[in-house]
Amino acid sequence: MKPTIGFAGVGRMGANMARRLHSQGFAVTAVYDSYRPGAESLAEEIGAKACATLAEVTAAADVIITVVTDDAAQLAIFAESGDSLLAGARGKTFINCATLTPATHVEVERRANAAGARSLEACMASSINQALAGTLYLMCGGDKAVFDSVQDVLVPLSDDGKLLRYIGTTGQAAQLKALVNMVMNINTAGLAEGLGLADSLGLDLNTVMEVFSQTGANSRVLVTDGEDMVNRDHACFFSAAHAAKDSGIALALGAGQGLNLPLAAATTAQYDRMVTAGLGDLDKSGIAELTFAGRGPNS
Repeated sequence: MKPTIGFAGVGRMGANMARRLHSQGFAVTAVYDSYRPGAESLAEEIGAKACATLAEVTAAADVIITVVTDDAAQLAIFAESGDSLLAGARGKTFINCATLTPATHVEVERRANAAGARSLEACMASSINQALAGTLYLMCGGDKAVFDSVQDVLVPLSDDGKLLRYIGTTGQAAQLKALVNMVMNINTAGLAEGLGLADSLGLDLNTVMEVFSQTGANSRVLVTDGEDMVNRDHACFFSAAHAAKDSGIALALGAGQGLNLPLAAATTAQYDRMVTAGLGDLDKSGIAELTFAGRGPNS
């Protein structure tokens, strides 16, 4: 029998994950979001309850999936007093999907275990379209027994399990996710500089992208972001603000190991510039607004 599912955090990622599980025959019984109209709309769509409190989500589901923005939000929904997912959590399982610092995942597991619950990190290396299609790349960390126990939930989210990986103990999946986003963001920043320079040189950008795709300049972000950079189409799939946060997590991990990561530092600085300039809600491809002549917040 499939477990009942609750969601804490139903922005675009969380909502599409809920839709996916609902479409696969799971009873998504409860949803919660700090933006209540979003939760109410989703609840009506999939037949769930839009909960007014976090404790209601835990009471209504066997497995609770959390998809929030950052460390502060994650620790708040797992507060050790007041309204919290931990209220009445004994016997429940939490699957935590946000990109957080490894230390926060470790702390959440500690709090969950103290409440008699179980916790698993399931870091996502995908976006909103993959969430709805059930083709998320999921990197999981925590007790292997917990991972094994929620396969029925994870497999339909990850292309029938083909994109599901067990990485290791709690925090290790978050470490790897930080590295994934660090390298992705560096590639994105590099592509923006290459295309911006090509544009200034008067080169045909379609030809430039074709040559890039057939040479050592090729990358996954050329496929996902190249045309958007040229066309200034920065509809958000992964925001610049999140890129800044995630690059900062990786940079801090490097500092903790005594490593100098100049490319990661430069990329973080560029995304921080976007946030400061009020461009943080643009897609990460919007970094091209800082590298093409005549663009930018003051153009």
